[in-house]
Amino acid sequence: MAMSPFSSEEDDGLMNEINMTPLVDVMLVLLIVFMVTIPVIRHAVKIDLPHASSQKEDSKPAQVDVSIEADGTVLWDGAAVDEQALQAKIAAASQASPQPELHLNADRKVAYEKVAQVMSAAQRGGLTKLGFVTAPTRH
Repeated sequence: MAMSPFSSEEDDGLMNEINMTPLVDVMLVLLIVFMVTIPVIRHAVKIDLPHASSQKEDSKPAQVDVSIEADGTVLWDGAAVDEQALQAKIAAASQASPQPELHLNADRKVAYEKVAQVMSAAQRGGLTKLGFVTAPTRH
């Protein structure tokens, strides 16, 4: 005899059948739901859409390389420029369409103030795309 708190002494047999009625009910309900929704899903409205021909444009915007040397010299595409010339070149570049990307490459030993001045000049001039060029360190 089993000493289970849920078993009674009169019911010694175990239930070894699964009640299939709830499973069949659920399957019939699902079958009816799918039979109703499939025609609704297949119903489509035919629309004549305009045909557009477009080609991928592979033109990349120009880029301007601005370098700051360790002594604070600013180079615009390799040529040294002063503060006023830098402002003029930034203003001219911001008017171009599409606007070029400004790639800023600063020497490791340059003061951050000089980098901030160039970034501020780019912002005042209207350039919106600014990227920093870094060189990986070698171990």
